[in-house]
Amino acid sequence: MTAFSLEPAQLAWCAELRTLAAERLHPLADKGEPGHVNRALVAELGSLGLLGRQFTSGALDLCLMRESLAYACTEAETALALQGLGAHPVHAYGTEAQRARWLPRVTAGTAIAAFALSEPGAGSDAAALELRAEVDDSRGGRSSDTSQSGQSSDAPALTAAPDGPARWRLTGEKCWISNAPEADFYTVFARTTPGAGARGVTAFLVPADRPGLTGRGLDMLSPHPIGALDFDAVPVTADDVLGEVDRGFRVAMGTLNLFRPSVGAFAVGMAQAALDATLAHTAGRDAFGGKLRDLQAVSHQVAEMALRTEAARLMVHAAASAYDADAPDVPRRSAMAKLLATETAQYVVDTAVQLHGARALQRGHLLEHLYREVRAPRIYEGASEVQRGIIAKELYARQEAR
Repeated sequence: MTAFSLEPAQLAWCAELRTLAAERLHPLADKGEPGHVNRALVAELGSLGLLGRQFTSGALDLCLMRESLAYACTEAETALALQGLGAHPVHAYGTEAQRARWLPRVTAGTAIAAFALSEPGAGSDAAALELRAEVDDSRGGRSSDTSQSGQSSDAPALTAAPDGPARWRLTGEKCWISNAPEADFYTVFARTTPGAGARGVTAFLVPADRPGLTGRGLDMLSPHPIGALDFDAVPVTADDVLGEVDRGFRVAMGTLNLFRPSVGAFAVGMAQAALDATLAHTAGRDAFGGKLRDLQAVSHQVAEMALRTEAARLMVHAAASAYDADAPDVPRRSAMAKLLATETAQYVVDTAVQLHGARALQRGHLLEHLYREVRAPRIYEGASEVQRGIIAKELYARQEAR
């Protein structure tokens, strides 16, 4: 059922989240170092119970969290979302041992998760990934990772290399991975069957201290941590598989179908913050014998900003509600929500900068910050062009099925 309006309890919770973001999370975000994981901020998200809520509630709840946090503190929103993105495959597809070891630490904010799908030559075309998972029969037999079962979930030490022989060796590179190279574990997608496209990909849970795994940070426009990972014959076993062998693309798409609407919610939160800042600025700024808002050209632009923001919010809520209802058209709705919301946020923030003038370009201004933040969501988790392709494919498939 489409959520055209929120319940009073939901609205109150959103207001509470915005207050928490402004008063408790934003000060921690300001103390963080751009381009690096802010562990204090993640730990605070854990103490507030927000990280764990990603795994116990639905897609609409996730969207409300992301929009509310983004409105007051984009760094907190991103930290929360990256924990969810990296750990959702463990929650949804992991074994009992995998979940018991990692999810308590993720929800507490003491272990950092990352989702490692993109590669230098396989970004939006995820089925073209080339990270190789090569069978290692050098010592024969099936090994077991004893650290998966013999160590408590809150132990500070991370998993070491398996005691027995690795079933696979991961070789290749991942790039543009959020939280890399500082995450404690990675959900890694690797090719187990050459030439099989999307059907030959397997998802692995790879602790960061596995031998042969190294990484480096990348200097990006957005302030949150993004890096590249190098895999030099990194050992993994059957105990590290998430889901089924050669069915990892389903793990990736299942995760993205959940998180794509919430990327739209992140965008809506930024758009709303830009809109509210513009309302305050144009209502108070003297210009041409009156206030900026008295100029029809300005007031019409503000109206357009509000119209597009609300339309994007409704589509995000509709897509999230469809996911929660297990509707058959989730891929199309998720793609539509992400596409409309991220493109809308780009327009709204850009227009806000224009109406504020030069002051919005000063370092430290809210809109200067949003202007840098708003660009990336149109690319990650499927670029806008990819979303249009998904929408068209789903429409034609439905038409042919009639």
